[in-house]
Amino acid sequence: MSQGLQYEDPTSAQGQGWKRALEIFKEQHPDVTVDFQQTSFDAVRQNAKITLSGNEVPDVIEFNKGNADGGQLAAQGLLTDLTETVTARGWDAKVSDSMSSFALYEDGMAGSGSWFGIPNIGEYVTLFYNQDLFDQHGITPDISDLEGLEAAMDTLLAAGITPIASSAATSQGFNQMWIWYSLVSAIAARDEIDDFMFVKGPVDFSAKPWAEGTERFQSWIDRGYVGTDIAGLNFEQATVNFLSGNAAMVVWNHGVFHRAVAEADFNWGWMTFPGANLVMGSSGHLWGVPERAKNKELAYEFIDITLSDEVQNVIGELGGLPIAGDPAAITDERTRDYTEGFVELMDGNALSYYPDYPVIGFIQEHMQAMSNGNETAQEYLDALQSFYDEGTQQ
Repeated sequence: MSQGLQYEDPTSAQGQGWKRALEIFKEQHPDVTVDFQQTSFDAVRQNAKITLSGNEVPDVIEFNKGNADGGQLAAQGLLTDLTETVTARGWDAKVSDSMSSFALYEDGMAGSGSWFGIPNIGEYVTLFYNQDLFDQHGITPDISDLEGLEAAMDTLLAAGITPIASSAATSQGFNQMWIWYSLVSAIAARDEIDDFMFVKGPVDFSAKPWAEGTERFQSWIDRGYVGTDIAGLNFEQATVNFLSGNAAMVVWNHGVFHRAVAEADFNWGWMTFPGANLVMGSSGHLWGVPERAKNKELAYEFIDITLSDEVQNVIGELGGLPIAGDPAAITDERTRDYTEGFVELMDGNALSYYPDYPVIGFIQEHMQAMSNGNETAQEYLDALQSFYDEGTQQ
């Protein structure tokens, strides 16, 4: 028997791709009984250690990337070191440097060391915009820099339109965090982000890009670019505000792309932050093989199938941003363009990951404090410095 455990929505692009991978696996192994179970993201996070340390563990499991999840599982010896398998099967040729960063762990820290997971898809964060509102107010999306974007937002504000729908609720207010980090990433160098993300060197949050990006973010709050009274809003409410036409833009990943395709009754598009050096984004969640798995070779074969051209192109056709697919094979023009934008960033090593990975539990609370006027940019940076230094020196 071969067992698998995953938590993706079966109707999503990735879920549909993995459904096809499972069909191929069963065709290749008609004598193998397959038990492929669906669970939830929270269930895996909460029960991973128990699940992987028992006598009956799955042969392949999906787990979350990052030090708090994948890093801890690897450090505790619960995941198989895949390094030799990655080389033997050529997975390292399909998973680029920018996509492998959170597949590699050493002493529980991401970014280097041995392979413990394999991603199938990627993510990137863009500004989705209402083209109709832009047209009505003489704004074109070919904005070259952040100053130009601010000028466009001033025009929208003067017309009584909220430029960017956002949210800052502590538990589900991701938009503000993503706006802040996008502004930092826009002026950051590769080594500055890597030092922060993977603790490769000391980080001075009073210097560029952190101070400049945070001060700009504070000015966006003060000017009303991200709306008002957003401290209690969650990301779903921000998304609805954009899709209902109550704001000209929203900052989000492919989740809004799919929602806009299905729900928007206006012309829309997307763009990365104008003139950005780096763009917020990362690989998706990871396939791993438990150290105590009984059928590791079968697990490797299944992972191999998920990286095959056929499965990757199924994911791509459905807008899932495959990391080893062929964008040219995507028939829908908008989906192909969106995927090509991601591939360009991925191949250029221009993704800056997600900011809460090295400072778990810190940023969202402070995004809410800044948004409701209870904390300044300088106070936020001072608190971030203390929290980061304490956490990385342990």
